[in-house]
Amino acid sequence: MAEMMEQSGISKTGISKTGKTPAPDAISDDEASKIGPGLEALLLDRDGVINVDRGYVYQRDKFEWREGIFRLVKIAVTQAIPVVVVTNQSGIGRGYYLQDDYDKLTTWMCEVFAQRGTPLTRVYHCPFHPDARIAALRDSHPWRKPEPGMILAAKQELNLDLGRSVMIGDQWSDALAAWRAGVGTAVLVGEQRPPEPEILPPFIRQPDMVAVADWYAARRAKGASSEQS
Repeated sequence: MAEMMEQSGISKTGISKTGKTPAPDAISDDEASKIGPGLEALLLDRDGVINVDRGYVYQRDKFEWREGIFRLVKIAVTQAIPVVVVTNQSGIGRGYYLQDDYDKLTTWMCEVFAQRGTPLTRVYHCPFHPDARIAALRDSHPWRKPEPGMILAAKQELNLDLGRSVMIGDQWSDALAAWRAGVGTAVLVGEQRPPEPEILPPFIRQPDMVAVADWYAARRAKGASSEQS
C-alpha cells in the first residue's frame, strides 16, 4: 500500500506531495515564518483567471493567458503582497493527464510570471475528486474547492490575514472556498455559471480580468490612501 501511495504521488497524510509549489523567486517557508501576522494576500484560481478555461489544460500550446492577469499580479507584487494560486486539478485523478504533466506546466507558468517581473509566491493544487479514476485520488478531499483546505494551508504557511485578503475566481466553488476560509473579499470573473449554491457566498462580479485589474488597482490605491491618512 505504501508503495502504491508513493507511486501515485500521495503522502501518508493524504496530501499530494506536489500540492504546493514554491514558485521561482518565491519566499521560503523559513522566510515566511518570520513574517508577522496580518499579511494581506492575493489568491488566484488558475483556469478561467490566469488562463482561458478550455477544460483540463495541461499543455503549453493550449495555455492561453487571460488579458489583464500580469497587470493584476504586478499591482500586488509592487506592494509586497503575496500572490498565491489555489487550483483544483481533478484531471490528474481522472486520468486525463499525469502529475508530471501538471508539474511541467506549472514550472513553466511560474517561470513566465517571474520573467515578467510578477513572481508568484506559492502554487497549491488538489488532484483529488470523488469520482477519480485513480483509486488513490478518489476522495472528497478538504483541499478540493469549495472546501477551504488549500487556502487554510496558505494561511498557516505564509502567515496570511485572510480577512484582509482577496480571492479571484470564476466559479461558485472559488467564492465558497473563500467564504469558508474567512477571506474578506471574493471576486468572480465572467458570466454567472449554474447551478447556484443553496447558500450564496458574498462576492463581487467583474466581467473580465481587465476589469478585475482595474478594480484591484482602485482598491489598493484606496487602501494606500487610508494607511497614509
